[in-house]
Amino acid sequence: MNLAFEIDPGVFASVRHDPDEFVRELRLAAAVKWYELERISQGRAAEIAGLSRAEFISALGDFGVTPFQQTGDEILADIKMLDRWLGSGGG
Repeated sequence: MNLAFEIDPGVFASVRHDPDEFVRELRLAAAVKWYELERISQGRAAEIAGLSRAEFISALGDFGVTPFQQTGDEILADIKMLDRWLGSGGG
């Protein structure tokens, strides 16, 4: 599928990108933001950005976005649940 929209040529000068670079950056920025908002998975975001998953994870750092979609509290809750499960002989 091809998506087209008009952009004032001055935009390219203001972001110091040629049109191809602008499109790549736009795709990456959209993918990062949608991932950050938990609207898409890492795999889908990488696909939208035109990157491998490893490249996308690396790019997340450039945007200051964590590659983890769980909060610290959620991770701690998972650890506590696992600890209870292992303590009850579940493992």
